[in-house]
Amino acid sequence: MRTTYGPDPSQFGDLSVPAGSGPWPVVVVIHGGFWRARYDLTLGQPLAADLVRRGFAAWNIEYRRVGNGGGWPATLLDVAAAVDRLADLAGAAGPDGEALDLRRVIALGHSAGGHLAAWLAARPRLPAPFGPAAVRVTGVVSQAGVLDLEAARADRLGDGAIDAFMAGAAKPDWASASPIRLLPVGVPVVCVHGDADDTVPVAQSERFVAAARAAGDPARSMIIPGGDHFGVITPGDPGWAACAQAVEELAGGS
Repeated sequence: MRTTYGPDPSQFGDLSVPAGSGPWPVVVVIHGGFWRARYDLTLGQPLAADLVRRGFAAWNIEYRRVGNGGGWPATLLDVAAAVDRLADLAGAAGPDGEALDLRRVIALGHSAGGHLAAWLAARPRLPAPFGPAAVRVTGVVSQAGVLDLEAARADRLGDGAIDAFMAGAAKPDWASASPIRLLPVGVPVVCVHGDADDTVPVAQSERFVAAARAAGDPARSMIIPGGDHFGVITPGDPGWAACAQAVEELAGGS
């Protein structure tokens, strides 16, 4: 079911649910692509389909990206609004009461989507316009996520993608945008990352997990030996198997 969460053409998502009446835990699927407009939610479609087969409702979201009105703060406001839209959709996906279990909302994001997923967990700590949160994320699976924007900028990940993402700020507001700056987030975060990733180095996940644990968060890494940047979004790959396992654990074994 495709539905909108705002007036912009990029403010929509596809909600898919298993057969039956639920309620089902929800996975918010957030695609990557260094926040650039040429990448879209089709990247998340195979993951959403696999999650539905595993008994989850999948909310595969689109958002404004760099090149079509996105970047800081629009992209962050969009993913926040998309998650809050679940409050309206909770009873719309099934005939027998609430189909979505909003007590179990897992954010699953790849690369730049991993940044957005981790940011969503931290969002309740932020003032307006980013907060308050109508629906809270209860766990995060970061798939080769960009979790330390300042380090990513220094490493010029994505050929200047971080500068492009933060271009809307007169001065980069790392404290509102970078997940590692927003610790503790107060919910479990699992960082799945291939140790052969040459797009987003595994150090991004390792640094975040170390900082999160030091701040008191229940964060952990799942490092995939020989894994590249895209195995974590490829059903049948060990990287995706690890992500699906992490989602199931965070949702309480569903």
